[in-house]
Amino acid sequence: MTSVITLLTDYGLEDGFVAACHGVIVGIAPEARIIDVGHLVPAGDVRRGAAILAQTVPYLPAGVHLAVVDPAVGGTRRAVVVEAGGRMFVGPDNGVLSWAVHAVGGAQKAYELTNQDLFLRSVSPTFHGRDVFAPVAAHLSTGRRPSDVGPEIPIDRLVLLPKPTSRLRDGAAEGEVLSVDRHGNVQLSITASDLATLGVRVGDTLAIWLGRRQISVPFRETFTAVPPGELVAFTDSAGLVAMAINFGDAAERLGLPPGAHVRLSSTRLPV
Repeated sequence: MTSVITLLTDYGLEDGFVAACHGVIVGIAPEARIIDVGHLVPAGDVRRGAAILAQTVPYLPAGVHLAVVDPAVGGTRRAVVVEAGGRMFVGPDNGVLSWAVHAVGGAQKAYELTNQDLFLRSVSPTFHGRDVFAPVAAHLSTGRRPSDVGPEIPIDRLVLLPKPTSRLRDGAAEGEVLSVDRHGNVQLSITASDLATLGVRVGDTLAIWLGRRQISVPFRETFTAVPPGELVAFTDSAGLVAMAINFGDAAERLGLPPGAHVRLSSTRLPV
């Protein structure tokens, strides 16, 4: 029996949507421990939800991981349970689960949610988080087998988000903006190990190309290593290069949306 259910959504905190999902889970699995990963994913931003779940799941107990960022709710997209790394992932088959599934070793089996006996009696076409996903997650946490939810589907038919681009070329690291958090910090797909391969060290100054623009940014251990209002690059808690403004919004100042191309190198090195 699995007693931990984690919950990630784009429902926000202003309404009762999250509480309704909690209530459904507790009504079916009163012993379940619910961990809220977060509910402030920008509405419909599957990529941001996928990044948050993938970067958080290594620190979560094995259990049922429920993620509902579902802009196509009520449409033709499938609802699925994916077994991976001794865990069960529940959510829409739109890619929101894919990076986290990869982070724990990859999908082993997958099932489509079709067993209506596991849903709430009345299913709203616009609130599958409450009426489909939450009750299924609760039933799984009480010991129901994933195969009880519906037919098995080939794991190579699951929807996968494209992996973030990152490569080393001509003495520079090239990548993209992976996500922007609520503070305006810009997380890149470029890793700390990419910079180490280039010989970049804390204390260096980075040359960063943002399209046709080039800026120089100090590379430090943390954003507080520069004065308020100053731009800085650092390695974040996920091991990725990020840009921030101490007491400011880097994404707004730089005009960098998720997916924007970025190239960087140390100014000590030839470009």
